[in-house]
Amino acid sequence: MSTAAPQGLPASRTEEDGSAVVRVLSYNIRSMRDDTAALGRVIRACDPDLVLIQEAPRFFRWRKALSRLARSAGLVTLAGGATAAGPALLCSLRATVERTEDVLLPLTPGLHRRGFSTAVVRFGAARLGVVSCHLSLAKDERLAQARLLTERTERLGAPHVLVGGDLNEGPEGKAFRHVAGRLRDAWAVRPWGGEFTSTAENPYQRIDAMFVSEGVEVLGCGVPTLEDADVRAASDHMPVLAVLRLPAEG
Repeated sequence: MSTAAPQGLPASRTEEDGSAVVRVLSYNIRSMRDDTAALGRVIRACDPDLVLIQEAPRFFRWRKALSRLARSAGLVTLAGGATAAGPALLCSLRATVERTEDVLLPLTPGLHRRGFSTAVVRFGAARLGVVSCHLSLAKDERLAQARLLTERTERLGAPHVLVGGDLNEGPEGKAFRHVAGRLRDAWAVRPWGGEFTSTAENPYQRIDAMFVSEGVEVLGCGVPTLEDADVRAASDHMPVLAVLRLPAEG
């Protein structure tokens, strides 16, 4: 069984000037508690170079579970998982990895520990800093984490930045607006596909998003049209797919 690839976005490639067209997926996978075969098919159908995961496995044999998911999607594990309290990164062999770092955020008693999974990668002559995040359910903590998130992007030391994740609020929220005020909301720049990301059974809100720095060209961003049964079975969130053009350095 396979899930048909979404239509309407360009394939990955490297341009003659050294710039790179990169396909990126952000996806809350609910700790792989659902249909993992369907999850692998959904990711593979999107043909991503990078996957920014939220709610990766964090407990017993979590590394094996994340590696198994990566293999099923034709990818490799880049960073994150339990070491980032849930966010993780997968990538294709097209990516050259410069460095990775998993960051645990301050713990508020009684609330779930949060973190960021970060990396700096190269595609040809283009360098990109990447952060996968999953912000708090609590409003005040969520805003504080959004501020830490934008601070972290400034410390990546990369000419271009991509942030993706589950913000647990929509574009009207303070945390979302904080991030969108410092980076560009890729859906708002060039919407493509569907808008709403939650829930997979009945999408009605956009709480999952991707953001990019100035200089990154958004060729399209949104929820891909995929096999309904697989999307509903894979997770309680919809995936967000973006295609970006990254300028070459120098």
